[in-house]
Amino acid sequence: MVQPLIIALDFPKAEIALDFVKQFPTSEQLFVKVGMELYYQAGPTIIRELQALGCQIFLDLKLHDIPHTVEQAATVIGQLGVDLTTIHAAGGQKMMQAAVAGIATGAKKANVRPAKVLAITQLTSTSEQMLHQELNINTSLTDSVDHLAQLAAASHVDGVISSALEVPHIKAATSANFLCISPGIRLTSQSTDDQVRIVTPAGAHQLGSDGIVVGRPITQAPDPVASYQQIKALWEAK
Repeated sequence: MVQPLIIALDFPKAEIALDFVKQFPTSEQLFVKVGMELYYQAGPTIIRELQALGCQIFLDLKLHDIPHTVEQAATVIGQLGVDLTTIHAAGGQKMMQAAVAGIATGAKKANVRPAKVLAITQLTSTSEQMLHQELNINTSLTDSVDHLAQLAAASHVDGVISSALEVPHIKAATSANFLCISPGIRLTSQSTDDQVRIVTPAGAHQLGSDGIVVGRPITQAPDPVASYQQIKALWEAK
Protein backbone atom coordinates (compact mmCIF):
# COMPACT_ATOMS: atom_id res chain seq x y z
CA MET A 1 0.00 0.00 0.00
CA VAL A 2 1.32 3.43 -0.99
CA GLN A 3 1.72 5.58 2.11
CA PRO A 4 -1.53 7.56 2.08
CA LEU A 5 -2.63 10.87 3.53
CA ILE A 6 -6.20 10.08 4.54
CA ILE A 7 -8.71 12.90 5.04
CA ALA A 8 -11.19 12.24 7.85
CA LEU A 9 -14.63 13.23 6.54
CA ASP A 10 -16.08 13.90 9.98
CA PHE A 11 -19.21 15.64 8.73
CA PRO A 12 -22.81 15.24 9.94
CA LYS A 13 -24.39 14.91 6.48
CA ALA A 14 -23.51 13.20 3.21
CA GLU A 15 -24.15 16.35 1.19
CA ILE A 16 -21.52 18.27 3.17
CA ALA A 17 -18.96 15.48 2.76
CA LEU A 18 -19.57 15.19 -0.98
CA ASP A 19 -19.39 18.95 -1.51
CA PHE A 20 -16.12 18.99 0.44
CA VAL A 21 -14.59 16.27 -1.76
CA LYS A 22 -15.73 18.05 -4.93
CA GLN A 23 -13.53 21.05 -4.02
CA PHE A 24 -10.47 19.02 -4.96
CA PRO A 25 -9.25 18.63 -8.55
CA THR A 26 -10.26 15.32 -10.11
CA SER A 27 -6.57 14.59 -10.71
CA GLU A 28 -6.08 14.37 -6.93
CA GLN A 29 -7.02 10.80 -6.04
CA LEU A 30 -8.22 11.27 -2.50
CA PHE A 31 -8.11 8.67 0.24
CA VAL A 32 -10.88 9.50 2.72
CA LYS A 33 -12.08 8.19 6.06
CA VAL A 34 -15.77 7.63 6.69
CA GLY A 35 -16.36 7.27 10.41
CA MET A 36 -19.29 6.50 12.64
CA GLU A 37 -20.99 9.91 12.42
CA LEU A 38 -21.18 10.01 8.63
CA TYR A 39 -21.79 6.30 8.05
CA TYR A 40 -24.56 6.03 10.62
CA GLN A 41 -26.25 9.06 9.04
CA ALA A 42 -25.80 8.18 5.37
CA GLY A 43 -25.27 4.40 5.29
CA PRO A 44 -23.57 2.47 2.49
CA THR A 45 -24.82 4.97 -0.10
CA ILE A 46 -22.10 7.42 0.94
CA ILE A 47 -19.48 4.76 0.24
CA ARG A 48 -20.75 4.22 -3.30
CA GLU A 49 -20.98 7.97 -3.94
CA LEU A 50 -17.42 8.59 -2.77
CA GLN A 51 -16.14 5.67 -4.83
CA ALA A 52 -17.90 7.17 -7.86
CA LEU A 53 -15.86 10.33 -7.25
CA GLY A 54 -12.67 8.26 -7.40
CA CYS A 55 -11.97 8.11 -3.67
CA GLN A 56 -10.30 5.28 -1.83
CA ILE A 57 -12.17 4.57 1.38
CA PHE A 58 -11.17 3.92 4.97
CA LEU A 59 -14.38 2.81 6.73
CA ASP A 60 -13.66 3.41 10.39
CA LEU A 61 -16.42 1.69 12.40
CA LYS A 62 -14.23 0.07 15.08
CA LEU A 63 -16.14 -3.20 15.38
CA HIS A 64 -16.19 -4.61 18.91
CA ASP A 65 -18.66 -7.34 19.89
CA ILE A 66 -18.85 -11.10 20.27
CA PRO A 67 -17.03 -12.94 17.45
CA HIS A 68 -20.17 -14.10 15.61
CA THR A 69 -21.68 -10.61 15.49
CA VAL A 70 -18.41 -9.08 14.35
CA GLU A 71 -18.01 -11.70 11.62
CA GLN A 72 -21.51 -11.00 10.29
CA ALA A 73 -20.92 -7.24 10.33
CA ALA A 74 -17.51 -7.67 8.68
CA THR A 75 -19.11 -9.76 5.94
CA VAL A 76 -21.34 -6.81 5.10
CA ILE A 77 -18.39 -4.40 5.16
CA GLY A 78 -16.38 -6.77 2.98
CA GLN A 79 -18.95 -6.42 0.20
CA LEU A 80 -18.56 -2.64 0.01
CA GLY A 81 -15.16 -2.66 -1.67
CA VAL A 82 -13.56 -0.32 0.85
CA ASP A 83 -9.79 -0.28 1.24
CA LEU A 84 -9.36 -0.17 5.03
CA THR A 85 -11.59 -0.91 8.01
CA THR A 86 -11.16 -1.15 11.77
CA ILE A 87 -11.86 -3.36 14.75
CA HIS A 88 -10.96 -3.12 18.44
CA ALA A 89 -8.06 -5.35 19.49
CA ALA A 90 -9.59 -5.44 22.98
CA GLY A 91 -12.23 -7.78 21.56
CA GLY A 92 -9.63 -10.54 21.68
CA GLN A 93 -8.08 -12.99 19.25
CA LYS A 94 -11.23 -14.92 18.32
CA MET A 95 -13.08 -11.72 17.56
CA MET A 96 -10.25 -10.38 15.40
CA GLN A 97 -9.97 -13.66 13.51
CA ALA A 98 -13.74 -13.58 12.95
CA ALA A 99 -13.48 -10.07 11.53
CA VAL A 100 -10.76 -11.08 9.08
CA ALA A 101 -12.83 -14.10 8.00
CA GLY A 102 -15.94 -11.96 7.54
CA ILE A 103 -14.14 -9.42 5.38
CA ALA A 104 -12.82 -12.22 3.15
CA THR A 105 -16.27 -13.81 2.85
CA GLY A 106 -17.93 -10.52 1.95
CA ALA A 107 -15.28 -9.58 -0.59
CA LYS A 108 -15.62 -12.95 -2.29
CA LYS A 109 -19.40 -12.56 -2.49
CA ALA A 110 -19.09 -9.15 -4.12
CA ASN A 111 -16.03 -10.05 -6.21
CA VAL A 112 -14.02 -7.15 -4.80
CA ARG A 113 -10.62 -6.90 -3.16
CA PRO A 114 -10.75 -7.56 0.60
CA ALA A 115 -10.28 -4.53 2.81
CA LYS A 116 -7.20 -4.45 4.97
CA VAL A 117 -8.21 -4.85 8.61
CA LEU A 118 -6.63 -2.56 11.20
CA ALA A 119 -6.96 -3.00 14.96
CA ILE A 120 -7.37 -0.22 17.48
CA THR A 121 -4.95 -0.67 20.38
CA GLN A 122 -5.44 2.42 22.54
CA LEU A 123 -7.20 5.52 21.23
CA THR A 124 -5.05 8.61 20.71
CA SER A 125 -7.26 10.34 23.30
CA THR A 126 -6.06 7.87 25.96
CA SER A 127 -3.39 9.11 28.36
CA GLU A 128 -1.29 7.12 30.81
CA GLN A 129 -3.38 8.52 33.67
CA MET A 130 -6.66 7.54 31.99
CA LEU A 131 -5.34 4.04 31.30
CA HIS A 132 -4.57 3.48 34.98
CA GLN A 133 -7.26 5.44 36.80
CA GLU A 134 -10.28 5.02 34.52
CA LEU A 135 -9.64 1.80 32.62
CA ASN A 136 -7.89 0.07 35.56
CA ILE A 137 -5.13 -1.27 33.30
CA ASN A 138 -2.05 -1.56 35.45
CA THR A 139 0.57 -1.80 32.73
CA SER A 140 2.19 1.10 30.91
CA LEU A 141 0.54 2.59 27.84
CA THR A 142 3.46 1.42 25.72
CA ASP A 143 3.24 -2.15 27.01
CA SER A 144 -0.53 -2.22 26.49
CA VAL A 145 -0.22 -0.99 22.91
CA ASP A 146 2.58 -3.45 22.10
CA HIS A 147 0.68 -6.38 23.60
CA LEU A 148 -2.49 -5.62 21.66
CA ALA A 149 -0.51 -5.08 18.44
CA GLN A 150 1.19 -8.47 18.87
CA LEU A 151 -2.21 -10.07 19.50
CA ALA A 152 -3.57 -8.45 16.35
CA ALA A 153 -0.62 -9.68 14.30
CA ALA A 154 -1.12 -13.20 15.65
CA SER A 155 -4.78 -12.94 14.59
CA HIS A 156 -3.79 -12.21 10.96
CA VAL A 157 -4.90 -8.59 11.15
CA ASP A 158 -3.04 -6.38 8.65
CA GLY A 159 -1.99 -3.67 11.06
CA VAL A 160 -3.07 -1.18 13.69
CA ILE A 161 -4.25 2.36 14.14
CA SER A 162 -1.62 3.92 16.35
CA SER A 163 -0.08 7.19 17.36
CA ALA A 164 3.06 7.79 15.32
CA LEU A 165 4.92 7.91 18.64
CA GLU A 166 4.15 4.20 19.05
CA VAL A 167 5.18 3.07 15.56
CA PRO A 168 8.87 2.22 16.23
CA HIS A 169 8.13 -0.07 19.17
CA ILE A 170 5.04 -1.61 17.47
CA LYS A 171 7.09 -2.57 14.43
CA ALA A 172 9.84 -3.89 16.70
CA ALA A 173 7.24 -6.00 18.53
CA THR A 174 5.60 -7.27 15.31
CA SER A 175 7.29 -6.81 11.92
CA ALA A 176 8.31 -4.09 9.49
CA ASN A 177 5.42 -5.10 7.20
CA PHE A 178 2.78 -4.70 9.92
CA LEU A 179 0.86 -1.56 8.94
CA CYS A 180 0.73 1.41 11.30
CA ILE A 181 -1.75 4.09 10.28
CA SER A 182 -1.54 7.17 12.48
CA PRO A 183 -4.21 9.68 13.49
CA GLY A 184 -3.44 12.50 15.91
CA ILE A 185 -1.63 14.54 13.24
CA ARG A 186 -1.38 18.29 13.75
CA LEU A 187 0.72 21.14 12.44
CA THR A 188 2.72 22.69 15.27
CA SER A 189 0.57 25.82 15.27
CA GLN A 190 -2.73 23.97 15.60
CA SER A 191 -4.91 22.98 18.53
CA THR A 192 -4.65 19.41 19.81
CA ASP A 193 -8.46 19.32 20.36
CA ASP A 194 -9.32 16.11 22.27
CA GLN A 195 -6.28 14.09 21.19
CA VAL A 196 -3.37 13.58 23.54
CA ARG A 197 -0.63 11.76 21.63
CA ILE A 198 -0.09 14.01 18.61
CA VAL A 199 2.71 14.33 16.02
CA THR A 200 3.42 16.55 12.99
CA PRO A 201 3.23 15.06 9.46
CA ALA A 202 7.02 15.16 9.10
CA GLY A 203 7.41 13.59 12.53
CA ALA A 204 5.08 10.74 11.58
CA HIS A 205 7.10 10.13 8.43
CA GLN A 206 10.35 10.01 10.39
CA LEU A 207 8.85 7.63 12.97
CA GLY A 208 7.86 5.16 10.25
CA SER A 209 4.06 5.52 9.98
CA ASP A 210 2.64 3.80 6.90
CA GLY A 211 -0.13 6.38 6.52
CA ILE A 212 -1.64 9.31 8.38
CA VAL A 213 -5.23 10.37 9.07
CA VAL A 214 -5.93 14.10 9.19
CA GLY A 215 -9.33 15.65 9.87
CA ARG A 216 -9.88 19.09 11.34
CA PRO A 217 -6.55 20.62 10.20
CA ILE A 218 -7.86 20.11 6.63
CA THR A 219 -11.65 20.08 6.91
CA GLN A 220 -11.84 23.18 9.14
CA ALA A 221 -9.11 25.12 7.34
CA PRO A 222 -10.05 28.37 5.53
CA ASP A 223 -8.67 26.76 2.34
CA PRO A 224 -8.94 22.97 2.69
CA VAL A 225 -7.23 22.23 -0.63
CA ALA A 226 -4.23 24.38 0.26
CA SER A 227 -4.04 22.86 3.74
CA TYR A 228 -4.19 19.35 2.24
CA GLN A 229 -1.37 20.17 -0.16
CA GLN A 230 0.74 21.65 2.65
CA ILE A 231 0.28 18.60 4.88
CA LYS A 232 0.83 16.23 1.95
CA ALA A 233 4.13 17.96 1.12
CA LEU A 234 5.29 17.70 4.74
CA TRP A 235 4.23 14.04 4.91
CA GLU A 236 5.89 13.03 1.66
CA ALA A 237 9.12 15.03 2.16
CA LYS A 238 12.20 12.80 2.25
